[in-house]
Amino acid sequence: MSEQLDGKTLRGVFQRLKQRGLWKSLALFFALIGPGIITSNVDNDAGGITTYSLAGAQFGLSLLWILTPITIALIIIQEMCARMGVVSGKGLSDLIRERFGAKVTFYLMIALFLTNLGNTISEFAGVAASMEIFGLSKYISVPVSAFFVWWLVVKGNYKSVEKVFLVACLFYLSYIISGFMGKPDWSLIGTALITPTVKLDPAFLTMAVGIIGTTIAPWMQFYLQSSIVDKGLKAEDYQYTRMDVIVGSFMVNIVAFFIILLCAITLFQNGIRIETAKDAALALAPLAGKYCALLFAFGLLNASLFAASILPLSTSYTICEAFGWESSLNHKFVEAPQFYGLYTLMIFLGAGIILFPNMPLISIMYYSQVLNGMMLPFILIFMLLLINDRRIMGDYVNGRFMNVITWSTVIFLILLSGTMVITSLIQ
Repeated sequence: MSEQLDGKTLRGVFQRLKQRGLWKSLALFFALIGPGIITSNVDNDAGGITTYSLAGAQFGLSLLWILTPITIALIIIQEMCARMGVVSGKGLSDLIRERFGAKVTFYLMIALFLTNLGNTISEFAGVAASMEIFGLSKYISVPVSAFFVWWLVVKGNYKSVEKVFLVACLFYLSYIISGFMGKPDWSLIGTALITPTVKLDPAFLTMAVGIIGTTIAPWMQFYLQSSIVDKGLKAEDYQYTRMDVIVGSFMVNIVAFFIILLCAITLFQNGIRIETAKDAALALAPLAGKYCALLFAFGLLNASLFAASILPLSTSYTICEAFGWESSLNHKFVEAPQFYGLYTLMIFLGAGIILFPNMPLISIMYYSQVLNGMMLPFILIFMLLLINDRRIMGDYVNGRFMNVITWSTVIFLILLSGTMVITSLIQ
């Protein structure tokens, strides 16, 4: 029997359980979940945590309300990717190549590779920063971490890798615990959460757009659809896959909520300025206690390691699918040399660049986010054209009402992404 935890095998095991009661259906759900929860949680990476920390430290609670529309938008976009994955059985880049041609796909893959490389570098920068808080040099922490994430993927299969990633998701609880340790005024928090605040201030608007940009990234759509295909989920699994996406979208924004909250009630209230997530962790110690700061630093380490595994993996999935190469964690290295070769290259470059002295890491992270903002509108348009193609989706195309919602959401995100790019270039 194959080691792959595919949808067909799971449906056979749990089919009778599903028919016997609600809790049996829950058993099937927990067996089929993974891609949605993992994809969303990875988005709380070093760059995301830094953005949320800065939002709380610079603007207090005034940006908390924006997490509600972000959650809705993320659910809409991720649901479309999940639906395309279970119905077509193909990754997003594979569908883009088939529908729009090799030339468009080729240039898209170059932009995606450069963007993801910049993001991977920032993840290893997060590893280095978090371990320095614990007193370990980056010349030790970064190579060891790089070898670990490489070994995890190259020596495992989809089933084993997914288990590790799901366990890593649990460690985001450290931010929730840290938030409670800050002893917030919940009535004040509740008011800020339901009261939209808009300031006609370039810095405020830029931060608002940055929060949206860091929560909905181009690589997420490719990874989600590819991992659904690699897991072997089919159209009959759609209801569970959709719930997986919804749960993941809520999880990522709950963590973001507590990071903003904690930095707002400590750093902002005390007028402390920070530039990175490492600064936030160090500044929390005298304000919220040593253990709160250590939990925050541990969360940064977990998030950086997690994303340092997923981003290169997403790149390998995407590029290999685009060019028709083998792309599955259930193949060995010799069976999918391009897939594992790309993964190895991304890890080697991402970790190696961090070890060079005086590297302009801030510029690398900055321009990778600009590329993210430039790519997102194109990816969303490709997705909407594909999701409405009956040759691909059959009866699973968007309905009229859903198209109104999704196109409105996409147009709104395109305007926000364009604003982010323009303001970033101006600054």
